[in-house]
Formats: sequence, C-alpha cells, structure tokens
Amino acid sequence: MQVWPGQAYPLGATYDGAGTNFAVFSEAADRIELCLLHDDGSETAIELRETDAFVRHAYLPGIMPGQRYGFRVHGPYAPERGQRCNSAKLLLDPYARAISGSIDWGEEVYGYHFGSPSKRNDLDSAPHTMSSVVVNPYFDWGDDRLPRTEYHETVLYEAHVKGLTMRHPALPDELRGTYAALAHPAIIEHLTELGVTALELMPVHQFVNDHRLVDMGLNNYWGYNTIGFFAPHNAYASWGDRGQQVLEFKSAVRALHEAGIEVILDVVYNHTAEGNHLGPTLSFRGLDNASYYRLTDDPRYYMDTTGTGNSLLMRSPHVLQLIMDSLRYWVTEMHVDGFRFDLAATLARQFHEVDRLSSFFDLVQQDPVVSQVKLIAEPWDVGEGGYQVGNFPPLWTEWNGKYRDTVRDLWRGEPRTLAEFASRLTGSSDLYQDDGRRPLASINFVTCHDGFTLHDMVAYNDKQNAANGEDNRDGESHNRSWNCGVEGETDDPEILELRARQMRNFIATLMLSQGVPMLSHGDEFARTQGGNNNAYCQDNELAWVPWPDNPADGGELLAFTRAMVWLRREHPVFRRRRFFHGRPVQGTHDELSDIAWFTPAGEEMTQRDWNSTQARALSVFLNGNAISEPGPRGERITDDSFLLMFNGSPKTTEFVVPVDHGKQWQIVVDTARAEAVPPGTGAKVQAGDRLTLVDRSVMVLQRPA
Repeated sequence: MQVWPGQAYPLGATYDGAGTNFAVFSEAADRIELCLLHDDGSETAIELRETDAFVRHAYLPGIMPGQRYGFRVHGPYAPERGQRCNSAKLLLDPYARAISGSIDWGEEVYGYHFGSPSKRNDLDSAPHTMSSVVVNPYFDWGDDRLPRTEYHETVLYEAHVKGLTMRHPALPDELRGTYAALAHPAIIEHLTELGVTALELMPVHQFVNDHRLVDMGLNNYWGYNTIGFFAPHNAYASWGDRGQQVLEFKSAVRALHEAGIEVILDVVYNHTAEGNHLGPTLSFRGLDNASYYRLTDDPRYYMDTTGTGNSLLMRSPHVLQLIMDSLRYWVTEMHVDGFRFDLAATLARQFHEVDRLSSFFDLVQQDPVVSQVKLIAEPWDVGEGGYQVGNFPPLWTEWNGKYRDTVRDLWRGEPRTLAEFASRLTGSSDLYQDDGRRPLASINFVTCHDGFTLHDMVAYNDKQNAANGEDNRDGESHNRSWNCGVEGETDDPEILELRARQMRNFIATLMLSQGVPMLSHGDEFARTQGGNNNAYCQDNELAWVPWPDNPADGGELLAFTRAMVWLRREHPVFRRRRFFHGRPVQGTHDELSDIAWFTPAGEEMTQRDWNSTQARALSVFLNGNAISEPGPRGERITDDSFLLMFNGSPKTTEFVVPVDHGKQWQIVVDTARAEAVPPGTGAKVQAGDRLTLVDRSVMVLQRPA
C-alpha cells in the first residue's frame, strides 16, 4: 500500500476524490498506528511517521468513502501522571465524520481489569468497539440557503429525532425514528401548521449508550453522552452507518429548509462518553488524556462540573480547536442554523470559576462563521457557581430558567409572584438589559425534555421515576408543579377541566411573552410520561410522542396552541426587539405609554399592589401604536393594541376594562374555553365593562390600530 506524507490539516480523514488524508493530534504518544479495518475482522496497520506540532499524518491513495478505521496509540500508561495510552485499545478519531457500529461493553474496552482497577488491561478492544468511517463530503445541496429567521420571528420546537417520529401513523415503519422521518411531508406539515420556525434537535452527535444503562436493560435515550463531535448519530439513519447517516442528515436539513424551518442542534461540548477514571477507553483518553480532560490535583481523577464523570479542558488550545472546528463543520458542511449548548457554564470554566470572558467566548465572538448563527446557552452546570442565567455575552441567547420557574409559580398559586412575573412577561430586562442585550436574549419555556411534560406538570406534584431503576432518587424533586387536586390520572371531570385550562394558561402565557418562545415536542397533544420527569433512559412509548390517529385533528389543545402561535406571529407587539420604556414613545403622536399595568379593578398598579402577598391577578396594556423599534427599511411599525388579563387566583375574579386605553375591544383569547376563539368571533366589550374571569384563566382583548 502506498503511503504519502500528507498534511497536518485538516484533522480527521479527508477524502479528495482520489484518496484520503489522515491527521490526528497527540502530544502524549510515542507513535501512532492508523488501522484500516476490514469486514473479515482483520486490520492493516500503518504507522503515521510524519509529525507537525504533535499532529501525525499520512495520505493514502485509493482509500475511499466507507472505509472503516481507528488509531492505536503507543505511549506511556501512568494514570498517576494523567497518562493513559494503551495500544491494545482501538481509538475513534476525534474528527471522524461518521462512526460505525456500537459497543458491546466487554472488559476489553476498558484500560483496566474489572477486578483490579490498578492493573493495566491489554485485551484488544477492536472487536468490541465502534470504528471511524471515511465519508464522501460531496452532496447536492441544490439552492439550499439558511432561512436566517430573525429571533423576533422565531418559534422554537425542541424535539428528539426518534421521540418525535416513532409513533406517527403516516410514516412507514422503516423511516420511524430516523433523520429521513424528519424530512417526511407529514412531520414538516405538522411543524409548519403549528407555526414552528426552528426545530431544536436533542443531541444528534454520535453518542454512547452507557454500560450501566445497558446492563439495566435501558438506553441513553436523550443522547447527552457524546463521543463523536463531527458524526451524526448512526442509530438515527434508516439505511446504513458507513457514511449514509451523513447523507440522510443533510437531506433532512435540506427538506426542512425548503419549508422555511431552521435546524438547531443541542450540542454537548462539556464532557465526553468516556466518563470518570473507571470509564472506557474509546478515543480522547487513549490519545492524550491530559490534553483533553480537566484533571484534579491527583491526575488519576477527573474534575466533574457536569455530573457525568469528566469535563473537557476548556483552556487547552486543542480542545478549543476541536470545538470550533466542529461548530464550523456543522454550519458549513451540514448547513445547520445554530446550536443550543448543554451545560454551557462548563464551557466558561477556564480554571475554577465561571469566567464570562473565557477563551471559548472570545473565539466564538471573532469567528466569521459561528458568530453568525443562533447561539443558545443552557446557562448552568452542576459545579460551584454554575447558575449563570443572565451572565452570557451579548451574542448569546439563554434558556431562561427564571422565566420557567416564575410562570410555573404564578399558575400554581405561589404568593408574591406578580412583580417577577411582570419582568418575565416583558423580556426579563433585569437579566439582559444591563449588558446591551434585548428581550430576544430570553428563550422562554415552561417545559423542555428535562422535567415534567406540560400534561404532567398539571397532573403530578411528585416525580414518578421508578422505571429508571434508581428507586426514584434521580430527577428534580422541586418541580414547581401542581396536580390540581389529585395525583396522577383521574376521571374527575372538574379536575380534568382545570388541568386542561392550566395547560392553555401556560401556552397562552408563553406566546404572549416578550422573548423567544420554545415548545417541547408533544406538549401540543398533552403527552404524558406518567409523571417521569427524567426520561433520559426511556427509549420506548413512555417518552415517544403519542400522535393521534389523525394528526390533522389533534384535539382542542393542538388547535389552541396553533391559534396562540399564529396570534403571536401576526402581531409585532408580542415580539418586540426592544424593551418597553414604560412611557409614551416620542414621534408616535400617542399619549399613552407603551405598556401599562392595572389591578383587576382597572386601576393602575401601585407599589403596594405589586408587593401584596395575596395579589395573583392583573391586567397588562400593550400599546401597538408605541413600538419603538423601526422596521427593516426604517419604517415605523404599528400594530393593534392588546389588553392581557391574568387571573392566577383560585377564585373567579371580576376585571374592569380600563377606561382611558381604548373604547372598544374584542375578546380574542379565553383560556376558560376548551377551544380557541375563532378570529373575528369573540365578544365585543367597551371601556369600563366588567368581565368575569374564572379561577386560573387568561383573557386577551384586542383593539384595532
């Protein structure tokens, strides 16, 4: 076999039409073998002799897409010094564009013996582990363009590739649970009719099913256990894992883009699937343990701010390069539109504390590719000082955990909630205004993959996680949920009616709030997980979306959700790009403030009203004639005005329509009704009229511009 010197960059396996260049970094290795794997179980080992700045490389003419390969690293094995090289372990390429196979979790994939953790294990892992694959980078994208939907026009929909598509009745069995299913007209039709503009996919980077879960008969369903930061997860491909997963993912992105739907990836750059010091040797650990991971003062062990056993070393230039190369690859080659960063506070940990100006954020800020797509932080981790909501740099938006908590508290009847609820409803200026960000920095959500579903949030006070095999110890215990009087399922019609109204309250509040709304897949159908608030290991019907037999007729909650999404999309007053001023806006010739707050009696709120322990109801006037930001061509934006009435109290409450903010209004939303209010059919009311809102309900009045 011919072996040419090749190039040190790009890292990974790069096919050029005539052969493949291989390049891999390791400062710890004495020598590295590239192993070409054959279907009969044999392998051809080629030593990578060329080295540039600790990158070993070679070019092999005639090596084509579909070729499986791995690396064997010869070097020091001294865990007490943080060194864990072992040539008996076939290692994945950190830059592999595709990964084939799975792990069978024999002792062979570990660097030590189960009965003696201090004893080196020289059993060959190749027959028991995954392999990297050379891929063909060429793909006919046609006229594909990133939709580049502005944040103020964005409606996010968090979904799991498999969970969203496994039970859809219109999908052929062979497509369910795959990337191809995302591109199916039935899925795209549902998303477009719902008004979704961006599909936020839970992890699709190649991940590993943990040994512990496999032994328990479970799986890492959510996928927050990455081992390949460039490779689409192979189990989501419908027709092969020798590069077909790359083509299928690209095809899904192209189809979603044709429908105007962006694709945002939930990415896990804070740790890898290799776990703690007792984890397997799959890739990074065997290549250069100390360069990739944060080690403790005793280098045998790993620092862990993620709760997964390890954390990547964010001050290592090679880790930063890996992450930035991965992000650019998914934008330029896979055409994704943005990223949601899991446990993003860990990315900011250069030493111990969370550093707002860490190297990672500097690199993102100046990168001409990554800085131009949507960047969404999950702004916390499990380490000390890890709760960083409101503290990310200006380019970033954040999952607003304070929004989630406050909205839940209001509707479950917590006292002293109104003042903070007002802040969350109007874009959380207390979190984002001081650093120059705007309401759109707030990704608003009341549910997501982690925690109760919307249905379970109004049906359970306590988690029901016994199926996870941890004696109900796992998952959040403080859910800010309320079961409406009975724990779990019930036939009581009054409780069922209240629960349905509460779900409508949450959807309505989410869509009436300034910021960027995010729905969790299946909540529009009131899907339940039986009270399981941590279904990370439930790859079954418990966690899959239960589509109705006729998805076009998905029930009253689906119709209500659609109506609320489209009400938001049609009215710029609900998706302002600047914070409210709380006063009339100059140049609008309108003497009314852009926003005003009223008690149910129709009187402007006083400080005493805000501070009242028992106050759980208010009205909000949104002035469509006082929107301060201009349109894209500098034109003035005007809209209808709205009066939002929130009754979070357990009693029916009478609301007075304020007398000085519009003469005639029309009811456009009433969560006391099981069905959405059809446009133009709501009752008309006059200034000074008294409206009765049942306990725990929302009513919205509209006044034409």
